[in-house]
Amino acid sequence: MITASIDVSKIDKGALYEGKKGTYLDIVLIETPDSQYGNDFMVVQGLSKERRDAGEKGAILGNGKVLRRRGEGEAAQGGGDEGLPF
Repeated sequence: MITASIDVSKIDKGALYEGKKGTYLDIVLIETPDSQYGNDFMVVQGLSKERRDAGEKGAILGNGKVLRRRGEGEAAQGGGDEGLPF
């Protein structure tokens, strides 16, 4: 799971668009593995290909972090897989 916080005042409101079930905004998550604040991603407003090709960059809206479950990424402790059906 990735959680993110954004500053909605930085959204280019002209980039909001209506869809079948609401109003949408395209965002991009850019990995920031060396963040001094411990964040894993930077949240940037998405831009059309034309705007990107023109050299424009999306506004930085906020940051995101991967939430890991306790013990995830660590070796399992205890006995092997005795008694497991698979």
